[in-house]
Amino acid sequence: MNNKINIYQIWWLAIRPRTLPAAASGVAMGCALAWLDGSFQTLPALAALMVALLLQIASNVANDVFDFERGADTPERLGPVRVTQAGMLTPTQVKRGLAVILALAILLGLYLASLRGWTVIWLGSAAILSAVAYTGGPFPLGYHGLGDVFVFLFFGLAAVAGTYFVQVGSVSAAAWWMSVPIGFIVTAILVVNNLRDLESDRKAGKHTLAVRMGENATKAEYAILMAIAYLLVPALIWLNMIPVGGMLAWLSLPLAIRTLRVVFTQKGSSLNAALAGTGQTAFLFSISFWLGLLLRF
Repeated sequence: MNNKINIYQIWWLAIRPRTLPAAASGVAMGCALAWLDGSFQTLPALAALMVALLLQIASNVANDVFDFERGADTPERLGPVRVTQAGMLTPTQVKRGLAVILALAILLGLYLASLRGWTVIWLGSAAILSAVAYTGGPFPLGYHGLGDVFVFLFFGLAAVAGTYFVQVGSVSAAAWWMSVPIGFIVTAILVVNNLRDLESDRKAGKHTLAVRMGENATKAEYAILMAIAYLLVPALIWLNMIPVGGMLAWLSLPLAIRTLRVVFTQKGSSLNAALAGTGQTAFLFSISFWLGLLLRF
């Protein structure tokens, strides 16, 4: 029994549950907009949520094993425990777990494809490839400064618009536009991660955008992403693309400001608090936005 408990705890570490609210943020936003248009569907929404969570877990697990194999995970690393580096699981065990996670995501994706056709298959295939290719394969995206772009595309545009699409069958202008603030906030999570690991990544030859730009520019990138995310909401209200109730997304602003202060005043492992705070901000942003729609302000 103890061995089973230990294995469960190890895999709990590997999936990094604190990252999951960020994965749910885009789905929540897509669901909110589908509800606004009178097209919310429970089963497709739940399936989209599970796919998003599984792909986030797959990305976490892939990073765990592939960063270890590339030598990027060293004792100097400041982030949460990586189970491969710590010797808790072998690379083979982690890769087998990754295969199971992706298989579950594919099964749920096939259900969504049965509803909306080949568009879902192409989008899902690209998302799976991106999740693995961030640190794996012959051209790991994160090692070439492309992580920020792909996080924005898949956790912003694809998550919000894709969730809306599987329920409605098309994508509204509001869904496209509201995918931008979610994409920017979730991208800011990666920015904090890369800021924290800047020195160790540089030594390991991992050329993230933070490594390429330096500390000050990376902090500026974080601030710009967060500022645009919040300013887009009143702009879209002014353009009559979303209701005034969407301003409730700003209920997450105090958390965003507290996290911004951590980014600009702390270094090293202290930035783990900003990492968690940015993920919580993304989720609270979406949920507060949906609440504003429900209250019909």
